[in-house]
Amino acid sequence: MRNPNRLNNFYDEIKELHKTYCPDWRFNQLILNYLSWYYNKYKHDGFYDEENKTLDKFKEFIKEIC
Repeated sequence: MRNPNRLNNFYDEIKELHKTYCPDWRFNQLILNYLSWYYNKYKHDGFYDEENKTLDKFKEFIKEIC
């Protein structure tokens, strides 16, 4: 089993990015906008991406969109 503690930093960073760059967006709005951006840019859904890759891509999304 993968270590569930790996998620703590991931969620903390997502939370800070959300609060800092697009606090007016609801959580589901943030996630759906990210997923739509990701698919349009990379032509796959990111289902198998590890958290570190997802965080890198999420930061890229924030810089471009928010």
